[in-house]
Amino acid sequence: MTTEATLPTTSASPTARQIWTRGRGIALAVVLILIAAVAMAAVRSQTRHGELDPRSADPYGSRAVAELLADRGVSTRVVTSLGAARAAAGPDTTLLVAVPDLLTPGQQTRLHSAVADSGGRTVLVAAGAASVERLAPGVTADPATSLDSTLTPDCTLPEARRAGSADTGGIRYTTTHLDADSCYPSERLATLLRLPAASGDGDTVVLGAPDIFFNKRLGEQGNASLALQLLGSRPHLVWYLPSLSDAATDTGERKSFLDLLPSGWLWGTLQLFIAAALAAFWRARRFGPLVPERLPVAIRASETAEGRARLYRKANARDRAAAALRSTTRTRLAPLVGVPVAQAHASEALLPALSAHLKGDGQALHSTLFGPPPGDDAALIALTDQLDALEREVRRP
Repeated sequence: MTTEATLPTTSASPTARQIWTRGRGIALAVVLILIAAVAMAAVRSQTRHGELDPRSADPYGSRAVAELLADRGVSTRVVTSLGAARAAAGPDTTLLVAVPDLLTPGQQTRLHSAVADSGGRTVLVAAGAASVERLAPGVTADPATSLDSTLTPDCTLPEARRAGSADTGGIRYTTTHLDADSCYPSERLATLLRLPAASGDGDTVVLGAPDIFFNKRLGEQGNASLALQLLGSRPHLVWYLPSLSDAATDTGERKSFLDLLPSGWLWGTLQLFIAAALAAFWRARRFGPLVPERLPVAIRASETAEGRARLYRKANARDRAAAALRSTTRTRLAPLVGVPVAQAHASEALLPALSAHLKGDGQALHSTLFGPPPGDDAALIALTDQLDALEREVRRP
């Protein structure tokens, strides 16, 4: 062993190359996931850009409906704030709420109070359980959606009977209103409800799916007829597109970050955690105690000792090296002086026997065999020499 200074590192400290070798697989997987997410977002942004926007000519936009309504003398105005939507409510206005679930509970309550007695029509598009009970009290959204997209009217509502079959299959509703029109049922639950107002000529239409307003679906079934009748009963149409910024700047109740995340992302994150747990379980190949096995080749004891010494030196572990040297020396000395090996590491048993055998200083023996760890490499070498000299002296006949 040498006395040159060493850095205070440990033998388990990996190098940068080792870290890269171990982590490159995970890094590659993360990069691939990010690339796939960006690609999916790009594809989705191209196909779903301007969804339910009457200004958009994309497949999922609603410009065709707005233009057909304009030909019939119905004006369409787009609003993106709750204040503008509430101010527009009136007897000659149809208010379409495109994504009711984006509104906070406080916004939903204030919007309902503004349109309840306005005398106009309110159309709620695909309102889920989070919004329909506040925007249309007495209506409940069923957890299970419709399995069929195209459904038949099966009701007496004139608009539905004239339109015939339409793509209303989506969220299904139940209601406690006895005077409600329940149309386009799926397994006896309606996907379109018309609720007359308590007073006046106003009403609320709850629609389970937005398909009849999409440009790409408008020409199918009776979608165009149903859409024009639902939205063209008043001379003015106000198309309310709730936005996340509208919810964030609301002076009432603010949504948390998790509330703004789509449910698909939350489920995807949970699946990733489950996959990571399964991968960790698969990689944990050793369970329970290690099983000793024969080495394929014989290794000399000197090589093993030298390798262990190098590890101690690299870790700057003089205390462990000294403890190993002292423990081995005590184990070899105990039988020579008549002490059982089981008591070799007990100073009260080993030191008296050594003192009687050597007739030496017991304090020096205690310092050599049970003393504190050396402070530097020179002290460790000196301790090694002392242990060797002690063992030679005990073995001397």
